[in-house]
Formats: sequence, structure tokens, C-alpha cells
Amino acid sequence: MMIATETLRDLTQRLLDAARKAGAPEADAIAVGADAVSIDVRAGRLEQAERANGVDIGLRVLLNGRQACVSSSDTSPATLLEMAERAVAMAREAPLDDTLGLADPSALSARRDADGLELEDTQTSDPTPAELQDRALAAEAAALAQAGITQTEAASASFVRRGVWIAASNGFSGGYRRSSHATTAIAIAGTGTGMERDWASESRAHPGDLPTPEEIGVLAGQRAAERIGARRPPTGPVPILFDERVAATLIGHLLGAINGTAIARGASWLRNADGQPVLPPGISLIEDPLIPRLASSRPFDAEGLACARRALVEDGVLAGWVLDLGTGRKLGLESTANAARGTSAPPHPATSNVILTQGAASRDALIADMGRGLLVTSLLGASINPTTGDYSRGAAGFWVEGGQIAWPVNECTIAGNLREMLMQLTPANDAKPWRVQAVPSLLVQGMTVAGA
Repeated sequence: MMIATETLRDLTQRLLDAARKAGAPEADAIAVGADAVSIDVRAGRLEQAERANGVDIGLRVLLNGRQACVSSSDTSPATLLEMAERAVAMAREAPLDDTLGLADPSALSARRDADGLELEDTQTSDPTPAELQDRALAAEAAALAQAGITQTEAASASFVRRGVWIAASNGFSGGYRRSSHATTAIAIAGTGTGMERDWASESRAHPGDLPTPEEIGVLAGQRAAERIGARRPPTGPVPILFDERVAATLIGHLLGAINGTAIARGASWLRNADGQPVLPPGISLIEDPLIPRLASSRPFDAEGLACARRALVEDGVLAGWVLDLGTGRKLGLESTANAARGTSAPPHPATSNVILTQGAASRDALIADMGRGLLVTSLLGASINPTTGDYSRGAAGFWVEGGQIAWPVNECTIAGNLREMLMQLTPANDAKPWRVQAVPSLLVQGMTVAGA
């Protein structure tokens, strides 16, 4: 049974009380409760069933420019007091950092819940393990029914209901709940050394928004079957089209490069790029934490500051960094309300929902325009230099000749420099609005493929 929101709120207040008794002038606390069920099937039979229900708590104390974090899954009064005493003792030995501190009470969000964001499904009852198993079996059966599919690696269905409450000695206290329904299928096509695999997976806060398990299974099967006969591509410089499934990884590298932690350390290939072009003109990157029904939406950040829509890149120009209070102070800037945290570590900067400007052309139109090149549908491994932006990754997908998909590709490496790659991208119009990173397929010029 899901831990009640009132229980999570009470736990954070008890942690703060314990910290005050232990001698901490400032502290913040977080309590996370979750009820999760996951069912895996294979070959028409139950493969694995897991259920987890419990609560985790975390306390951070700040003591004269020093901090320490402790966490536990034991919520007894004795444990709460022991946590506080241990955190204070640890903080006394921690290194001095004059950028530490809670938010000024006047800056705190007036909003203390997620009303209106529809993050939790409250209209339907929680699915039973048997219902989840039926979903997984339906997805697997649909995948196996596709021509060329010889087996499945797994099919699964899961449900999670989660609650979080954050409180601090500056007066902030707020929390919310969210739910997640997910279905996944992994199909294998071919036999022997010619086997290929691919997958399909979808997750939504509300079950009515989720595609049917049959649709997910069919897609996984079709994707795997299309990969039969894959071989290495020729080596050389060619345009590369990152399919919508993997295009968000490129934007993820940009987000990592503008994260305040990397900027404050001087370990970013965009460390001197504030106010400079980082994407082609006409393309913007928007963060909007307030989109209803999305998995990473949130009304306030982990330091109690109100979240709001803002441009990270506007008309191709970098508009600023992603900051929490600590990294903002290190850089002499205000927090951008991007703090995130778990129970065992202090806050750090992180984005929520991001949206990249879409183009006018479809993915197929970009394939036709590229003439000869590589369509990448999956990536593996990574060698990314965070300081220079040099990029190298293993890839698989499809070779394009004469503006058409010619044959499937595997065992190749693609390489370039992220700063140059992002300045040469052309977006398609196929972004999925329900993704937390709504990024369309991206055509990138000037990269190199290492294959046969």
C-alpha cells in the first residue's frame, strides 16, 4: 500500500526537529514513498515478478559553511535522532564551502503541491499483478506474430505510484505524488549469428494515454525484423540522421554542457558560450516543468523554488546555465530553480521537460535529402570528452543510398565534435510531445562513419 502523503510530510518535519535538537542551525529533509510492481514474461510464461513498497528518508544539515547528508529506510524515532546526530558530526568534519545555504524565505515558491499538473492517476484502480502479466503477454504475443521474429528477449509491464515531500528549516514544506504505467517488448529476429534485436517501450502517468500492449509488441517485432541481414557500412564522412529514438541524446550532451556543476568546474565544452550561438538560427530549446501529465513535470524544485517555463537556447543562442542555489552562488548568479536531489546526496542542477524546435520536413524527407548516409536508430558505448566535445559512439541503423533506406547496419562507429555537430543539425517534424525530451529526428552534416 502506498505511503500516505501526510506520513511523508510528518517524517520530514520530524527529521527537521531532530536536526535542530542535534545542533544544526539549517537543515532540509526529503521523504520518498513508493509502491511498485513489475512483471516480466518470456516464451508465454512468467519470468519474474517484483513488488517493492516502502519509504526512504534523507536529511541534509548545514553547519557554518559545511554540510553532510544521511539517509535511511528506517523511520523509527530512534533512527531519526541518530541520523541527525551523525549528520551534524559529519558536517563538522566536512570541507568549508561558503556557497552553501538554503533559499531565502522570501524566494520560496508559494505553490506547495502539484494540483493541476495531473501527475497522478486517481481515476482508475491500481493494476493487479495478473493484469500486468496479461499486458506483458499481449505485447510478447504481438511481437512474436511479426514475420521474421524467432523469439523475444523479454516483455514487461509495470506500475509505480510515488510520493515525495520536501521540507526545510527556512519554512518550505511541500510535496506531491505521481504515477507511472509502462509496457516494454524486446524482440529477436533471425537465427544463429544472424540474430538481431530491437525494442519498443512506452510509459505514461495515466493508463488511458498508453498505447495498447499489442501496438508496442508489433512495433518491437517490426523493428527487429527490419534489422535482419545487418552489416557494416563503408567508412568515410557522410551525413547522419539520428532517429527520434536517439536524437535526444545529442540534446542531452548539450544539457550536460550547460549544467552549472560542469560550468563551475570549468569542465564543459560550452563553458565560454553563454550568449553565443550553439544551435542553428531559428532553433530554440525550451524547458517547461509545468506540462501536465509528463513524467518529469514538477511545481517546485528540490530547494523550494518555483519552477517556470524558460528558454535554454533562444533562436540558436545560449540563454544561460542550468543552476541550483550552490552552483549559482559559485558563478555569481541566481538559481534557475533547477535543483534536484535524492535522499542520500545534496541538491544538484537538473532539467525537467525540454522541447526542441521542430522542422518542417518529415524524417522520410530528410532521408531523401541526405542522398547517401547513415540513419542511426540505436547507440551503444560512448567516448565523449566533456571539455572539448569530441564525440565517438558505437551505432546501428540503416544505410541510405539514393535517398532511400538500402540495408540495415551494425558494428560501426560515428564520430565528430559536438559543438560543430549541433551547429549543423536540421530537425525533422516527428518529435513526440509526451516525451520528457521532445526532440525530433536530427540530420547532422560533417560526421564520420567507421565501418568496413
